[in-house]
Amino acid sequence: MAQPRLPLRLILLAALALGAALLLGLVIATLNSALEFYQRLVDLPLWLRVPLIGIGALLLGALIWLLWRLARPSRRAANTMAAPVSRADVESRIGALRARKAETDALEAELVELDRRRASGEIYVALFGEISTGKSSLIRALAPDAAPEIDVRGGTTREVAHFRGRLPDGRDLVLADVPGGGEVDGRVREQIARDEALRAHAVVYLCASDLTRAQGAELDWLLDFGKPTVLALNKADQYDLAEIDALLEKLRALYAGRASAVVALSAGGHEHYERTLADGRRVRVERERIPVVTPLLDALETLTAPGAAGLERGREAAVLAEVGRRGDALARAAADRESAETVAKYTRRAIVGALAAVAPGSDILIQGALGTALVRELARIHGVPVRELDVEALLSRLGLTVRNTTAIVLAIAGNALKAFPGLGTLGGGMLHAVAYGLVFDSVGRALADTLRERSALDAADVETRVRALLAEPARDRIERVARLALEAARSDTQRTGG
Repeated sequence: MAQPRLPLRLILLAALALGAALLLGLVIATLNSALEFYQRLVDLPLWLRVPLIGIGALLLGALIWLLWRLARPSRRAANTMAAPVSRADVESRIGALRARKAETDALEAELVELDRRRASGEIYVALFGEISTGKSSLIRALAPDAAPEIDVRGGTTREVAHFRGRLPDGRDLVLADVPGGGEVDGRVREQIARDEALRAHAVVYLCASDLTRAQGAELDWLLDFGKPTVLALNKADQYDLAEIDALLEKLRALYAGRASAVVALSAGGHEHYERTLADGRRVRVERERIPVVTPLLDALETLTAPGAAGLERGREAAVLAEVGRRGDALARAAADRESAETVAKYTRRAIVGALAAVAPGSDILIQGALGTALVRELARIHGVPVRELDVEALLSRLGLTVRNTTAIVLAIAGNALKAFPGLGTLGGGMLHAVAYGLVFDSVGRALADTLRERSALDAADVETRVRALLAEPARDRIERVARLALEAARSDTQRTGG
């Protein structure tokens, strides 16, 4: 069994020796070429040598820069602040949304509140975290004169409440108690909490133990805004010193360089326990836990040292970024609404054109006028530039040409009859119009979806979506298009006096 290994080993050694020889030859040839180049460069006159050296250095620098750009890792963009948003940009976008009849009242109210807090000169600190982490108890410890109600069931804060607290150096803070995250039906309240956290100059993120995945994601969301944040481990009196040190060490390792400070505290509050009396009876006793919040106050004192004016820029950037994100959502909703209205408009026109046509070849849809107009209008709504050649290529790819549209319409009419047998009672011309309406409804829907999701006129994607919509038309779509056809036919009859 040892004999076959010897030839293979010799082959490998020979291959390594050959590779080493080739590498050595390459190195010698490179050095030789470099020395020859250097000698030729030295022999050149000074007036020619210096420019050549300069050009060579520039080319080498450009090559190194290009290689660095290609090889460097891509930066992870923050999920909500891909780029700074200016006040003028936000106001311009709100004005454009208002012109599109979008509901912009909430966005404008955010800007008004942004200006109001700036003018007040007060420092706002939001207490943020999941339910039952002790936010309301901490408010009572930081602002003893304003004690909110505390419910042991958790999740009692339903809206934002503001209280005035004071730092050890005598400066006042406006403390915002926000709804807690993690409630079963608390989606709206969680959004209220997030909004208030962004409006604040700084945030105290409260937890009562190691962070869960949901808490970590929420804290990452806050830190992505660059919001000054204190991560506060509450209920420290429930742990021994070793456990507290271990938790703080882990949290500091996870959020080093991102969270402004990581501290442990005890917000106090009430606790219940059972006590055994001398006669053997057990009674339930409630007592007040003494709050220990000095580490948090010290962290807040350092964090807010620049004052409201010094922290205003970051606060404004966070609010404007969120307003911009909501504006983008409203723009998408407006585009979807306008797209649906446009598709319905051109579907109706296609039906009217089909009913008015003397022969299929004279139909306005087949001529492509409506198809071209539909593509252009939907592209404008979604802000996607298109060329005339792109439009023609798309319509040709979809089969909306004189040569093959008739066959497509007949096939669609057959599919419609299978899905909705009641169409069989309609006349041939009416069925033809319904089929044309389904073509336009499908093309418009598919095109709008592609433009929204890809921000480009992707003909292949549009075709795939159109074929899927036409292969099995839904009953509700057929009924809607059929109603449009009947209304068009009735209007035509009334107009002609028939």
